[in-house]
Parts: sequence; structure tokens; C-alpha cells
Amino acid sequence: MGRLAGFKYREIVKRLKQLGFEFDRQAAGSHEIWFNNSTRRYTTIPNHPSDMPEGTLRAILRQAGLTPEEFLH
Repeated sequence: MGRLAGFKYREIVKRLKQLGFEFDRQAAGSHEIWFNNSTRRYTTIPNHPSDMPEGTLRAILRQAGLTPEEFLH
């Protein structure tokens, strides 16, 4: 397990809010679109109750223009 493993939806959203992201709109199924007004970047987050797979979280961060270090601190 890497250092990005074991995060739940709520923890991810809490950290993204701290980094300037806000809920934008509901997407298909249980997915949500979040937007950062200062960086003008969007990211899609699946809203599932279980732990987010590490690869999915890495894709979310890549879309958001964030490094794992920025997300973890």
C-alpha cells in the first residue's frame, strides 16, 4: 500500500476544500465534479462509501493539478 491508499470520500473532499476546491455539480451516477476557481481546474470524484483505490485518487489529483505531496500536507 502506498501513502495515498486508505482515503475515504469524506477525507478527500475535506482536503480538496482546504486546497480551494468547491462542489460544482453532480455528474453521472455517484460521481461529482469539483472546481477550483483560482486554478480554473476541474476534477471528478466518485462518491463511494469504501476506501478510494490509490490509482483513482492519483487520477483525481492529476486532474486537479496537485502533487501527492500537496494533497498530503
